[in-house]
Amino acid sequence: MKNVTIYTTPTCSFCHMTKGFFKQNDVEYTEVDLTQNQDAVKEVVEATGQMGVPVTKVDDQYVVGFDKDTLSRLLDLKV
Repeated sequence: MKNVTIYTTPTCSFCHMTKGFFKQNDVEYTEVDLTQNQDAVKEVVEATGQMGVPVTKVDDQYVVGFDKDTLSRLLDLKV
């Protein structure tokens, strides 16, 4: 099973889309709200150079934004 973490903010529409995509495809994930966790903000910026959300970490690879094709490939989904 893949280790999936999504970094979000409460008002991010693409975050909600990504979580919906995960639910639709039965992908288990951990959600980290960046408005509540400054250490996670630092981790995401250092790893990706980006400050936007969503950022999804699949095992050791980061995906910035709602990139359905890349997420499907990393999660071995047939979408």
